[in-house]
Amino acid sequence: MEYFTQQLINGISLGAIYALIAIGYTMVYGIIGMINFAHGEIYMIGAFISLIGFLLLGTFGITYIPLALIIVLVLAMLFTSIYGWAIERVAYRPLRGSVKLAPLISAIGMSIVLQNYVQISQGARVKPLPPLIQGGLTLFSDNGGYPVRLSYLQILIVVVTITLMAAFTYVIARTPLGRAQRATEQDMTMARLSGVNVDRIISLTFVMGAALAAVAGLMVTLYYGVIDFYIGFIAGIKAFTAAVLGGIGSLPGAMLGGLLIGLIEAFWSGYFPIGYKDVATFSILVLVLIFRPTGLLGRPEVEKV
Repeated sequence: MEYFTQQLINGISLGAIYALIAIGYTMVYGIIGMINFAHGEIYMIGAFISLIGFLLLGTFGITYIPLALIIVLVLAMLFTSIYGWAIERVAYRPLRGSVKLAPLISAIGMSIVLQNYVQISQGARVKPLPPLIQGGLTLFSDNGGYPVRLSYLQILIVVVTITLMAAFTYVIARTPLGRAQRATEQDMTMARLSGVNVDRIISLTFVMGAALAAVAGLMVTLYYGVIDFYIGFIAGIKAFTAAVLGGIGSLPGAMLGGLLIGLIEAFWSGYFPIGYKDVATFSILVLVLIFRPTGLLGRPEVEKV
């Protein structure tokens, strides 16, 4: 029971990181109906910016952890938002009126460009970061058996994810920006005729998704303590899987899908050969799509005529 509980905690923590990235995928798809396959690299850049930020703050003698976390978080969100805005302007906007395959190929090309850009500028070696948030709670231990630990960092990851999820849900459901985003999603032409600046709304959506990816990049840097230029590809594919599993276009679906992917990986790694955890993840995805093609919380897409 102790081991099961520990894997449950680990799976929720990992799933929360996937959920943050998946929300970016689902927001972009919900607005323009296309997948931003460069989103995983935005998350990777957010991780590198976080690492560089911590190193610079240490150089300037800023070692108070809460202050350093806030500064690095703001910097990472700012710089990755610029990258997200640039991707929309370079890879998507010029191709918006073309066939859907063109921006998809452009996004894949942008993903490769960003990977190689980081590899050339930062090197191909793994970059370590010493543990910054240590300690935690021992929930229970059965007579000296396996202790169940809940670290402070895991608590932080889950709290940040839930807070951001609630904030973005409120923005989309209750604010003028959210109404404009929903109008653009339903009918881009009619939204433009109603006075909505569609180009600005789409750019802001990319910026918001990139900011969430930056938070995920910071959390994974703190959680694992090592990053490299390739982490964006693997995490991006899994976050995309999470978005599809939960129902792409649905923010709660992205959250649910991320948690499910994290739990599947954690429990498979704990009880079965770890080399097959990705096989288990994608097998579950295939089964869900066979019996529920729209995902767990997705809605059937109504074609406009």
